[in-house]
Amino acid sequence: MNAVAFPVRLREHTSVPCSRLWLLVEKGTLMRTITLGSTGIVTPQNAFGALPIQRVSEQDAVALLRRAFEGGMTFFDTARAYSNSEERVGLAFEGMRDKVAIATKTQARSPEAFWEDLETSLRLLRTDHVDLYQFHCVDQCYKPGDGTGMYECMLKAKEQGKIAHIGVTAHKLEVAFECVESGLYETLQYPLSYLASDRELELVALCERRNVGFIAMKGLAGGLLNNARACMAFMTQFPGVLPIWGVQREEELDEWLAFMTETPQLDEGMRAFIASERAELAGDFCRGCGYCMPCPQDIVINQCARMSLMIRRAPSKGWLGEEWQQRMNAIEDCTECYACTARCPYELDVPQLLQKNLADYRAVLAGSVDVKGAGEE
Repeated sequence: MNAVAFPVRLREHTSVPCSRLWLLVEKGTLMRTITLGSTGIVTPQNAFGALPIQRVSEQDAVALLRRAFEGGMTFFDTARAYSNSEERVGLAFEGMRDKVAIATKTQARSPEAFWEDLETSLRLLRTDHVDLYQFHCVDQCYKPGDGTGMYECMLKAKEQGKIAHIGVTAHKLEVAFECVESGLYETLQYPLSYLASDRELELVALCERRNVGFIAMKGLAGGLLNNARACMAFMTQFPGVLPIWGVQREEELDEWLAFMTETPQLDEGMRAFIASERAELAGDFCRGCGYCMPCPQDIVINQCARMSLMIRRAPSKGWLGEEWQQRMNAIEDCTECYACTARCPYELDVPQLLQKNLADYRAVLAGSVDVKGAGEE
């Protein structure tokens, strides 16, 4: 699929007249296609992250996946760790395997677990191969001869035709740099949003120079960002970046699919909006990645440590209910063991951040601080 063919592919699944599609091509508002690094996988710069579909019914999940394909998405990312997500992807695309690119992941840390994961993934996905197989959330760069045998497993699986391309996902920035610089991985999946640091943008540039496909997860910063147009516009400035959007509701999917024919532009107004967001959210904030978990005191760190932002940037009612009051009160049990900080890829002082969020939360409950979440009057 190339830039000329894409309107024809899209025309099969849209009511937009051909004349309108070609006008959008000329205007530059039709979603671009990209080639994912050295893999040769060509896809619209707008892809489906299948983590959230484990939270809905099987029927709804399959319907969402097929609707995404019909709307123009061709790249679908799942993982063995996402409970039933792979099975639902397999159900959705059975009999049309050659029309989609499927990426999945393994959190295996031993060769035995690697092969068990791969065979399970192939069975659930109802396929004899995956287009991209990724080491999931690594804390080291697996290399041939490092004693783990993990990279050798990837090479053997590729030789057997069970995987087409080798990728890696990471949350730790320096591990991500090492993986890209190793020359061993065809893709890197890493968090990227318009809150990215300069160092993280250097990682994007390095991937482009090394022809490593950059798959952008957490484009909404774990739910902190609520302007989808701004998030999409930010991604379009990077020709080698493929954002995967986690979707579990039809209305969410429709918003992303609308960008196929009217891609948001990173114009002066959008840049100003992003700059204001960065100013508001600059500093130490929790991205919700969950690397810090589990907590020995059962504190839900990856939500509690960013509660001040969530009650202001999402509908606040649910976060202020009895369930979350109990979970926030659990912060009092923190022993400041700092195991969470040791695991945090962003090197946050997590116990301090928890206490700061608890104090603000209680002030909101007491009525001394007024908040209105997104969409609330």
